[in-house]
Amino acid sequence: MSDLLVKLYALPALQPALDRAAESGISIRRPLTPERYVVVNWVAEKYGDRWGSEVAMAFSGHPISCFIAVNGGGDIIGFACYNATFKGFFGPTGVLENWSGHGIGTALLIRSLHAMKDDGHAYAIIGGAGPSEFYEQVIGAIPIPDSTPGPYVGMIPE
Repeated sequence: MSDLLVKLYALPALQPALDRAAESGISIRRPLTPERYVVVNWVAEKYGDRWGSEVAMAFSGHPISCFIAVNGGGDIIGFACYNATFKGFFGPTGVLENWSGHGIGTALLIRSLHAMKDDGHAYAIIGGAGPSEFYEQVIGAIPIPDSTPGPYVGMIPE
């Protein structure tokens, strides 16, 4: 999986993505510091310890470089981080499968990228992007040549 490059100065508008998620009763927001372990543990349980570790790192900054999707009952159903393992990188991100198709992943992505832009980044990198077609269609991401395995090379095996 190649890394992808995103022009943050050419992002889609944020509000339509948030509105679409809201139509399904979903709010997109930054978690609060007291929610750290709830969010980190949820991500680790649903997506594994590596992603849980990245989310924990996202809580070390101010503001927290993570967004969560929460349903009307207060349950976490998705998340997205940026500047977690590497500055200028988006990810990890995930949405529960049974909530797929409601625009939640798109809202988390666009919200996070707008936050990166607001922090002064002109570009973002999506490391080892799985669904590259999604990122290409939604935000115009382009593959970075020769970016596999990228900066994650040499990680300790699980």
